[in-house]
This record gives sequence, C-alpha cells and structure tokens, in this order.
Amino acid sequence: MRITDVRVRKVAKEGKMKAVVSITLDDEFVVHDIKVIEGEKGLFIAMPSRKASDGEYRDIAHPINSATRDRIQTVILEEYEKAVQEAAEEAAAAAE
Repeated sequence: MRITDVRVRKVAKEGKMKAVVSITLDDEFVVHDIKVIEGEKGLFIAMPSRKASDGEYRDIAHPINSATRDRIQTVILEEYEKAVQEAAEEAAAAAE
C-alpha cells in the first residue's frame, strides 16, 4: 500500500483540531476526514469516526496494525508541516 496523495485543509479557528486531511491509497482509494489534532504530547491523527447510538465515537476506517498507523501518521504530519510552512512564507511575502 502506497499513499499516493495527501490533501491538507487547515482549520482556521483556534482549538485542538489543526487540519482535516484526505489521503489516496495506490491511486485507487480515498479516505476523507482524517483529523490532525494537537495533543499534550504533540500532533497526532484521528481517523474518520461516527457517533454511535451509545454516544461513543467509532472509527469508520482505520489501519489494522500500529506500523501502518505510524506510516500514515508520519506522511500526513509531514504534509501538514509543509502546508504550515508554505502558509507562513505566503503571509511573510504578503506583509512585505
């Protein structure tokens, strides 16, 4: 499985959720609504979820093992950091 595309949509409002991401796997399958969250120990991802009838949130799509979750998280966070850097550079250029 290869992650062939990552699309980052930054969240403008303040809060713990920093971005919403879509990833494409092998140019064939897309997973939308992966969230980039700022936690106590740094950034992490939360897979798309739905509120169940008991009030708990359950992932709709998720990796089966921790190695795959780590690989997905690493790629997403790298792309998020690039998006943050590009936005900062654009803001600096506009301020000049």
